[in-house]
Amino acid sequence: MKKLIGGGPVVTMDEERKVFGNGAVAVENGKVTEVGPRGNFDSEEFDVVYGAKGKILLPGLVNTHVHLSQQLARGIGDDVDLMTWLLDRIWPYESNMTEEDSYYSSLLCGLELIRSGVTSFVEAGGQFVGSMARAVEELGIKGVLAKSVMDSGDGPEAMIEETSECIDSQRSLIEEWNGYASGRVRVWPGLRTIFNCSDDLFRETKKLADSYDVGIHAHIAEIKDEIKFSKETRGAPTVTHLDNLGVLSPRFLAAHSVWLTDEEVSIFADRGVSVTHNPAAAMRVLGFAKIPEMVNAGVNVGIGTDGAPSNNRMNMLSEMYLTGLIHKGNKLDPEVLPAETVLEMATINGARAALDSSVGSLEPGKDADILILDPDTPNMLPLNDPISNLVYSINTTNVESVLVRGEFVLKEGRVLTVDEDEVIAEAKSHASDLIDRAGVELEPRFNYQD
Repeated sequence: MKKLIGGGPVVTMDEERKVFGNGAVAVENGKVTEVGPRGNFDSEEFDVVYGAKGKILLPGLVNTHVHLSQQLARGIGDDVDLMTWLLDRIWPYESNMTEEDSYYSSLLCGLELIRSGVTSFVEAGGQFVGSMARAVEELGIKGVLAKSVMDSGDGPEAMIEETSECIDSQRSLIEEWNGYASGRVRVWPGLRTIFNCSDDLFRETKKLADSYDVGIHAHIAEIKDEIKFSKETRGAPTVTHLDNLGVLSPRFLAAHSVWLTDEEVSIFADRGVSVTHNPAAAMRVLGFAKIPEMVNAGVNVGIGTDGAPSNNRMNMLSEMYLTGLIHKGNKLDPEVLPAETVLEMATINGARAALDSSVGSLEPGKDADILILDPDTPNMLPLNDPISNLVYSINTTNVESVLVRGEFVLKEGRVLTVDEDEVIAEAKSHASDLIDRAGVELEPRFNYQD
């Protein structure tokens, strides 16, 4: 079936960064076949014409760091120190999660991603890859999934395995789920942090990823204490040590990467490592990553939301906004990370971080993953500078429709792939049961009364 979508601005994010003021995208068999001015297309040649007059078309956004299975933990980690967050909230939550909890958490998270314009994401690591894969298949979007493994440190006893068991389980998950749902699901090895992963685990994971031609997702240089720990136990800061191990490469996706030296920024650039910047989560307690320096050095930087207990909002539009602002304030330089750079980070750079050349831009041969935005709202008008508005003015109310491989998953504000009300009801029930099982107790705020 041949489809034509357009009638408004088309921001292609192709190599030339072409923008068509009155453009359209032709789609066939889930692929983009042509992009150009609307006048170049004859409507009669298409089976379906979706007239998006005045709407802005973008490639679907790529969230490069999200925890699907943490969605039911929204609100349990707010306004507490890091160790309370980890030991008293997150570890008990994750240790008590069931496969069905993970499934509904993933569905709920996926709904929020879709409604913020995300068509692809990279998961940072849950315990139930199969349940996450089921959710992704039903949602109709794309995801790189991972099991978060650890073979040492102070993590939950039930989650720590021998190094060989970690590798064997990762291998089994890749063989079972990589390529699932017509290729919309991919699987990578996931590593938690250097606190919980031995050098042998890092090295063996690199070998595994190379042998299956997949990436590696790991939390790197996240907090200042991590650098101290790495120096004391490994003799060098995290990134320097990993480079000495020989595990850094273009397959490596480093989350957060807040506490890097200037030399380590250069190491990332030289090794082709991608970084996923999570500004909201970083502002909780981590600090200011050297994102402007990384961009200037040629490091590929994408944007991610992190998980619900680290951010509360699985909203890439909010993360774009924060990315465009916080580094200006930190550097006292209004020219740092302009809107066009931020938009690249959320699209084409995110695709590169996800090792997916089929997404990130609207151009012939790529998957027709399309975000349709309605700019006719008080928060978006006037469009004096549309690219600026896409970063500094937009919110989820502007997301009208989302297509993945040319099929609507969200159409004119309605999710088409799953029953949203049912997911919400089930997620509420599972969240309540899970928090009770985990024994997480939150102090009531203000004068709360039942």
